[in-house]
Amino acid sequence: MTTLFVSDLHLDPERPRITSLFVDFLRGEARRADALYILGDLFEAWVGDDDPSETGATVAAETRALADAGVPVFFIRGNRDFLLGDAYARRAGMTLLPDPSVILLYGRPTLLMHGDLLCTDDTAYQQFRAQVRDPRWQAQFLSQPLPARLAFAQQARAASQAHQSGLKDQGTMETITDVAAATVEDTLHRFGIDTLIHGHTHRPAIHELDVDGRACRRIVLGDWYEQGSVLRVTPDGFALEHLP
Repeated sequence: MTTLFVSDLHLDPERPRITSLFVDFLRGEARRADALYILGDLFEAWVGDDDPSETGATVAAETRALADAGVPVFFIRGNRDFLLGDAYARRAGMTLLPDPSVILLYGRPTLLMHGDLLCTDDTAYQQFRAQVRDPRWQAQFLSQPLPARLAFAQQARAASQAHQSGLKDQGTMETITDVAAATVEDTLHRFGIDTLIHGHTHRPAIHELDVDGRACRRIVLGDWYEQGSVLRVTPDGFALEHLP
């Protein structure tokens, strides 16, 4: 009995090795799991479900095969693939979950998030997030031709890199792009749940916290830029490890 959690794979045609690693994971360990949860940023960029990329087609076929084999696949949108919609999810056999979501994990209520909502010190990013998550903005964006959307994605990526470079120059990169401790505590207090699992920050770790006198746990999933990272949860506990 094992439930698997991954996040921040950032799959991209320019990084075929990581896509192959994910496919091997889906065909191997994931086939023996109770469920697979993907907590956002599965793709480096996603400009709409009509994107004909080979990477997207490969992933859809493999996650559909996993779901057809009896392993449910759940997905929370990330900051890179927030435009992933119902059409692709159906093709990929994935169930879309809102961010945040509460699940019952072997009898334990558990809060799942992508994680960017916790990084409230990065006010510039939070303003951008609010803009692009607006349904009106998304409808207008998706109505544009595919080449225009792809060009926007490239510009957004360059802007993000420039933003992070500026934070590095100011010496604030580590604090601004990480979660805000007060926001984490407020979130756990608001939901009244002891365990939070999220990605986004690329700082894999298991943090023990005290919130309202309760022993709480915040588990941060790792990214897949250099190698895979997976959280394995059983009725006996949690194991956050790199894939070989």
